[in-house]
Amino acid sequence: MREQMEAGEATATLLRTNKPEGFDCPGCAWPDKKHTSTFQFCENGAKAVTWEATTKRVPPTFFAKNTVTSLLAWSDYQLEDQGRLTHPMVYNAQKDIYEAIGWDEAFARIGEILRGMANPDGVEFYTSGRASNEAAFLYQIFARELGSNNFPDCSNMCHEATSVGLPQSIGIGKGTVSLDDFDHCELIIAMGHNPGTNHPRMMGTLHEVARRGAPIIVFNPLRERALERFADPQDPLEMATLGSTPIASTYLQVKVGGDAAALKGIMKALLEMDAAAGPNSTILDHAFIRAHTNGFEALAADLHATTWSAIVAISGLSEAELRAVADAYAKSNATIVTYGMGMTQHSMGTQNVQQIANLLLLRGNFGKPGAGICPLRGHSNVQGDRTVGITEKPTAAMLDRIEKTFGFRPPATHGHDAVAAMQAIVDGRSKALLCLGGNLAVALPDPEACLPAMRRLELSVHVATKLNRSHLLTGKHSFLLPCLGRTERDMQASGPQAVTVEDSMSMVHASRGKLTPASEALRSEPAIVAGLAAATLPNSRVPWMELIADYDRIRDAIESVFPDFQNYNERIRHPGGFRLPLPPTERIWNTPSGKAEFLPFHGLEEDPTRTDPTILKLTTLRSHDQYNTTIYGLDDRYRGVFGRRDVVFMNEADLAALGIQEGDEIRVETAFGQGQERCLSKVIAVAYKIARGAVATYYPEGNCLVPLDYIDKASGTPSYKSIPVRVSRADRQAHS
Repeated sequence: MREQMEAGEATATLLRTNKPEGFDCPGCAWPDKKHTSTFQFCENGAKAVTWEATTKRVPPTFFAKNTVTSLLAWSDYQLEDQGRLTHPMVYNAQKDIYEAIGWDEAFARIGEILRGMANPDGVEFYTSGRASNEAAFLYQIFARELGSNNFPDCSNMCHEATSVGLPQSIGIGKGTVSLDDFDHCELIIAMGHNPGTNHPRMMGTLHEVARRGAPIIVFNPLRERALERFADPQDPLEMATLGSTPIASTYLQVKVGGDAAALKGIMKALLEMDAAAGPNSTILDHAFIRAHTNGFEALAADLHATTWSAIVAISGLSEAELRAVADAYAKSNATIVTYGMGMTQHSMGTQNVQQIANLLLLRGNFGKPGAGICPLRGHSNVQGDRTVGITEKPTAAMLDRIEKTFGFRPPATHGHDAVAAMQAIVDGRSKALLCLGGNLAVALPDPEACLPAMRRLELSVHVATKLNRSHLLTGKHSFLLPCLGRTERDMQASGPQAVTVEDSMSMVHASRGKLTPASEALRSEPAIVAGLAAATLPNSRVPWMELIADYDRIRDAIESVFPDFQNYNERIRHPGGFRLPLPPTERIWNTPSGKAEFLPFHGLEEDPTRTDPTILKLTTLRSHDQYNTTIYGLDDRYRGVFGRRDVVFMNEADLAALGIQEGDEIRVETAFGQGQERCLSKVIAVAYKIARGAVATYYPEGNCLVPLDYIDKASGTPSYKSIPVRVSRADRQAHS
């Protein structure tokens, strides 16, 4: 942090994080215990704030000294570490550099190119979860008035399985718990996530649950330090005594790709316990099942037909371990299941999510205190962006309300998600890409396909705070449009503005930056979107400049299109904001049947079956010095890795079986069996507490092993978490 900001300024800035008159942390989407008063942020949140509010700058003179070709040789860490972009820039292909351009000229040139596109369906509108509700709403209105429903979004790469799977199960694609529910739960089952790195503020909540004695059962292929023990920095006693609190009461190292089998084992055990208890059994909540669900008989039949031997083989856990989890679950009157991308980034990720819902439905764990489902979102407003319309699959009701509010009829055909958008770019069907934040080319799998395709675009436009690799993949016309960060003061015609964000528990609250902008040339994301739209659509019926003059007007429009935001402007002025409706918390199910649906998972494999015992399964993960594709540093201290990212974590028994020693240079090659295998080379083997048969490497470095079409077909989510690979020593390959 000291490298980014002066200590006094950093402290003053951090003290405004997550306060009613301050700004929302640009890191994870975990909510604040008391948004009205607490001074609470985590180490990674502090990194995110100081990384954005850095004193380092990337002015036009930087680009004059560095060609795009030379910058492509820099690491992702080096690129972002240069600091904040200060002026709008346009790519000069003859000189191979970015050059400064005025805002009005940039908007005019971009608008002219977009109007000249033969087909609006060939324009892709990418959104990062960093964008505010106001910016995201305007962005989707701009795209739809242009004639495109192409909305590749960062959520397509993480929790799209949640957005697709849960509406079929419980009628809404969001979590159903509040932070208060963690005060009342009697059991937490945590699956496929590492909060110590990916959503660290959650650790304070888990710490409180563990301290009051409620069991926390963890399913994770890797032993993660923060899930084993945690010292809460908000706890003076632990800080003074260097103590810590055990978090997981039970830690089960499930195989990579074995979570569905584990869930079926728990549910199978519950059914057997229920049958053994007789007609008056309370193991299952039969009254809830009768009144509120469909499909129980089909689920039960599938579970009865699934053998324990198959469950054990696929999950990597013993029957006794899974029965013990079922026993703990049966004793709990209020259970929360939390899950992350270890569940969603599989070929059957959508069904994985539905199995979690099945487990909770069996004991009526919806609509009562201390119970429910808790998907762990990444970026602080990735959920909010979707709520205000960033979707490639608009509903008829949403389109009707857009037409009523703005006077134009948007297209109804479904557009592209992230993978489909890149496939369209690779194939040459899409010619333009507008990015509201993010680092799309690096975040997606298959860089060998994605990176060259980006350079064939007719137009690429990036709204950003910092330089990243996607900006260097220049097309025929490429623009960098620098925006305000969340920490910075946003002044518009009516005065200082607040934006709003939605956390992972559907709480919507205001965020007000206070810092002086990094450059006088910066504009806010809503202002940039409005400028692009007005220049592209000269006959637009949308009053773009009026809307951005006062963001209350944008929020009035959001309320008009999305009725759940009733009294939006009034409610965000209350400290802490307001919660959006969550019908399952009232046992209301917005499914076609009006009931929650049990949806069986047929079989046990989350990914295509591999019978060759020499094939291991690789999962990608983030380091502790990282947030999404942003690399803050080269250390991963919880896993004992320092100063490097070229590592592969392996089980000691697997290393021995392959004749590899820790520290050896190894080669990782995919084993899809399609004749187009991918390779990760010049990486170092690290012995780690990881399930047998599993290996792990860092994201996005491991993305080179994931084909672009290796996805969950139901949601389009890439299968980053279960890649079939073979591992060998580098020198052995060289001699073969």
